[in-house]
Amino acid sequence: MRMMMEMSLEAALLLVILGHLASALEVPLDLLPGLPQPPTITHQSPKDYIVDPRENIIIHCDAKGKPHPSFSWTRNGTYLDVDQDPSVTTRPHSGTLVVDISGARPENYEGVFQCTARNKYGSAVSNNIVVRQSKSPLWSKEKIKPFEVREGVSLVLPCRPPAGLPPPIIFWMDNNFHKLPQSQRVSQSLNGDLYFSNIRQEDSRNDYICYARFTNTQTIQQKQPITVRVVNLDAINDTMADYYNDTELLTDAPADERRPSFLIPSGLSSSMTVLRGHVLEMECIAEGLPTPEISWTKLSGDLPSRRTSFLHFNKTLQIVNVSESDAGDYRCTARNQHGFAHHTISVAVKAAPYWISGPPKNLVLAPGENGVLTCRASGTPKPSVIWLMNGDLIENSPKDISRNVEDDTIIFYDVQIGSSAVYQCNISNPYGYLLSNAFVNVLSEPPRVLTPANKLYQVIENRPVLMDCSSFGSPIPKIKWFKDSRSSTLDGDSYILHDNGTLEIQVAQAQHKGKYICVASNMLGIYENHVYLETREPTRIINQSDDMVVQRGRSVVFECKVKHDKDLMPTMTWLKDNEEMPEDERFVVEFDSLSITDVSERDAGVYTCIVNTTLDHDSATAKLTVVESTPAPAVIHGRPDAPTDLELTDQKKRSVQLTWIPGEEHYSPIQEFVIQYEDSLLHPGHWHDLARVPGTKTTAHLKLSPYVHYTFRVLARNAVGLSMPSSPSRMYKTDPAAPDQNPKGVRGSGTEHNNLVITWEPLTGLQSNGQGLRYKVSWRRKRPGSDWTTVTVANNSKFIVSGTPIFSPYEIKVQAVNDHGEGPEPAVALGYSGEDLPVAAPTNVQVSVRNSTWVKLHWDPVPLHSIRGHIQGYKVYYWRKHSLHKHNPDHTEKRILTFSGNHSHGMLPGLHPFSQYLFNVRVFNKKGDGPPSTMQQFETNEGEPGPPASLFVTNPSLDSLTLEWSPPREHNGHITGYNLKYQPAQPASPFANVSSSVEEDGALITWEYWGPEKNVYVEYIADNTVTSRQVDIATQGWFIGLMCAIALLILILLIICFIQRNKGGKYPVKEKEDAHTDPEFQPMKDDDCTFVEYSDNEDHKPLKGSRTPSNGTVKRDDSDDSLVDYGEGGDGQFNEDGSFIGQYSGKSSSRDIAEAHESSGAPSPINAMNSLNSFV
Repeated sequence: MRMMMEMSLEAALLLVILGHLASALEVPLDLLPGLPQPPTITHQSPKDYIVDPRENIIIHCDAKGKPHPSFSWTRNGTYLDVDQDPSVTTRPHSGTLVVDISGARPENYEGVFQCTARNKYGSAVSNNIVVRQSKSPLWSKEKIKPFEVREGVSLVLPCRPPAGLPPPIIFWMDNNFHKLPQSQRVSQSLNGDLYFSNIRQEDSRNDYICYARFTNTQTIQQKQPITVRVVNLDAINDTMADYYNDTELLTDAPADERRPSFLIPSGLSSSMTVLRGHVLEMECIAEGLPTPEISWTKLSGDLPSRRTSFLHFNKTLQIVNVSESDAGDYRCTARNQHGFAHHTISVAVKAAPYWISGPPKNLVLAPGENGVLTCRASGTPKPSVIWLMNGDLIENSPKDISRNVEDDTIIFYDVQIGSSAVYQCNISNPYGYLLSNAFVNVLSEPPRVLTPANKLYQVIENRPVLMDCSSFGSPIPKIKWFKDSRSSTLDGDSYILHDNGTLEIQVAQAQHKGKYICVASNMLGIYENHVYLETREPTRIINQSDDMVVQRGRSVVFECKVKHDKDLMPTMTWLKDNEEMPEDERFVVEFDSLSITDVSERDAGVYTCIVNTTLDHDSATAKLTVVESTPAPAVIHGRPDAPTDLELTDQKKRSVQLTWIPGEEHYSPIQEFVIQYEDSLLHPGHWHDLARVPGTKTTAHLKLSPYVHYTFRVLARNAVGLSMPSSPSRMYKTDPAAPDQNPKGVRGSGTEHNNLVITWEPLTGLQSNGQGLRYKVSWRRKRPGSDWTTVTVANNSKFIVSGTPIFSPYEIKVQAVNDHGEGPEPAVALGYSGEDLPVAAPTNVQVSVRNSTWVKLHWDPVPLHSIRGHIQGYKVYYWRKHSLHKHNPDHTEKRILTFSGNHSHGMLPGLHPFSQYLFNVRVFNKKGDGPPSTMQQFETNEGEPGPPASLFVTNPSLDSLTLEWSPPREHNGHITGYNLKYQPAQPASPFANVSSSVEEDGALITWEYWGPEKNVYVEYIADNTVTSRQVDIATQGWFIGLMCAIALLILILLIICFIQRNKGGKYPVKEKEDAHTDPEFQPMKDDDCTFVEYSDNEDHKPLKGSRTPSNGTVKRDDSDDSLVDYGEGGDGQFNEDGSFIGQYSGKSSSRDIAEAHESSGAPSPINAMNSLNSFV
């Protein structure tokens, strides 16, 4: 009996405490940052944290509290001393760990990490963060034997990718990186293998390649290509011996059509387990011929339609966000025309712990108050609950009579100052755990109202309104409401006061508008806040169109006149048959009307106008019926009239809505409207295009810039042209604002050795967004631990930093600022301070003489820090000291050869042979040259000497002369001798006044000649063209007789040849030709195709007996001849002795011609070239 009474007392006490829990207050951490607060974890890495081994390991742990918490870590349950590991650091004001893997092995930092954030009010702990490095192992090398199968059988190509972390994504491609096509017959399983329900001839290929993509390391690896050969049974038998050792021969049974059977899963049934909230994927792949079709059913209920998907050609059943209701038996059925097969999969759903009503909430309690922390979660199997206090088991914490732990609940009663702490609730089962921190903060705070002061509430008349009075205090404040004055509290009648302090007016009337006072009070003080209520007139459509009947091709206008409160800006929306208006330029929507031009039958329907404000809306409908039209008269097209009635609505800081009424179209539909603006503040009188909208719209939402005095106008354009501009709208002034962008082109360079000049492109007036534009210029040396230095510059685009070290890198940023704030965080640019002359010279300078005019130089580059600037290159200063010949003087003229860039060698060309040179090498930057290297010298090899300085001819006689010359100015070596070359001068041509004339039986050629030779040769070319004056030779009797004689002679010769051949003898053709040669027809010379000599006594005879050239042409006998044909044209030529060569008949043989040439008095230039060697 006593035990029952104690239980009743505990239950009653718990009931009393729970009754007071409604007054327990959750701390507004963001709104009241100055309150003492135990730590709260705000950001941490995931429980299963897979890191990239190529990057630094960053394990996040951030927390807030007052005072700001300190942090510590454990690894695998052991304290981690960050200061003892040089590779591990923590971020400032944070517990985040950063492991620098450049000097450490990532696998050494795998393990279970936990972060603790603590201050004097308690300790909060993070989850157990399991850190593992991602792995993308290589495929094991293996020789994959070709698969040779018979058409119609099933086949599985294994992938078996290496086990990675996380597991890779599998896909199949060919050698050309094209994805292999998949279908109901061929598909990839969930484990990556490629399944063929039945194989076909077109499946034969040698590039089945399985790829594995490892997402964390962004790498892709491939398996060795797999070869599949599909053959018939006879072919397999024929090639059995050839492929027995290296080929897998599959299914020697006939590949007949057959009923389905499952390749995976095996057997009649299987089972699997899935976790609540995860994705359930069940897979059934069947073989058969024809290809089976797969279907799915749930034996113990219906499939959840909204969460179910059928993938991979119905072979995979996927259910997302699994719940306990998804447990049960699922059946997959494979079916073709020969039968079916079943497989049943039993699914069990387990659940890692999950919250029922959310994690426990932070508590702020006043001294003497009661409270409860509830850690209520569920799972399958049922999870266990462990409570911790400041990171230690609550059983090991000091006893507290004001705290009672009841399974998943901690009850606090009559708490006192000093009992603040952070409690951890750990709920776990075999499938996971939940860890949550919740603090109990015992405070004594006066009341504060968190609702913004002077907040304005607006409500439509006769509608309800809710006015907030969110407060904080410890103890919890009591809320009271007053109107206009604090004469009496608002309670009852039309006012309702809610427990959270909200005041509700169920039916707002005009008399309810005014000032309302919210008063929050507790034992420590009083706080009041003022809000205001305004009532607005309702929005109503006062004039709407009735149902209309319109002829096809005509126009129709629906009206929708609106009455609204003057302080509300309505917007209009039109619908057709409760759907959006079609995209058609014939529909012109204005604020209070809808116009449709060229109406057609498809425009018939119900049209609805909906007017909306920020507080209410209204709508109206009208029906349109379209009937046949009557013929319309011809129209004349013209430019549209200017739009009218410009109105600005929906005015905001950065935007405004402009509406207008289109002018008359003049029978040409408006294609677009052009909206222009004028800035009367900065650019008065200048209009700029701002936007273009389709001709079907009469409203435009315009994005504006701050600090501009806008005036708008609208122009309409149709196929004819542009309308006149509308009358300007009223002026709309946008408020100034902070800049939206920062200057571009930020650069840093030095003009002196000790300064840094920072320049940028200044913002335009439109970009400034307000008055007082200036620039916040910041810089710091690019090295660890450097602090930013910032100055503000106005009306300038340059700032000079003095006293900088020589050529040091600086990080630079320039931020735009005006009187209303700063621009966005600027990007950081890299610049360098001023350069100075280099202080070091190239060393180890070497020279390699390659020939008489160029050498190759080598040197060691100057260290970059000694260049003291951007290296521009190297300069070689060199000069020719003197020639190695004893008679040449010294030279002092210096020359410079520049090698741009950071070179260590170069070629020095254009040198004088047989000379001594001096040179040095210097590095240079933009400032100038550095010091020279050690002076070096080299000597060039001997080269070709220059020409003799002079040449004189003395003592000429009939058969000799004397030559005198001076040594060359440039010996370029030791002179060993001179080569003397000579040749006779070429004589001038002895011909002049060459002319020709045509006579009846030939051509007459005359010329003047003063050469020594007696014989002159004329060369000409016969032409086959015949004029109308010539007689057709084919009709002449003599020609016919001649042809007959020639034919008879040829026949006799053939007979004689035949007889001689039969006798076995040889026919002396050459001898007979020599015996029967006509003395008037001599053979041509083989070498130059000319005939024999033409004697002087025949100079004025016509040319006769000319022979036909080898090309078969015949020379005309009329006046078409010209000097071009006889030597002064393209084919004529002079001989070496100046004679004019011609082709004609003569009495001398070609041998005489040759002899005449050989006996010519003028020697050949080639034969006349001789060589005389003399020695000095």
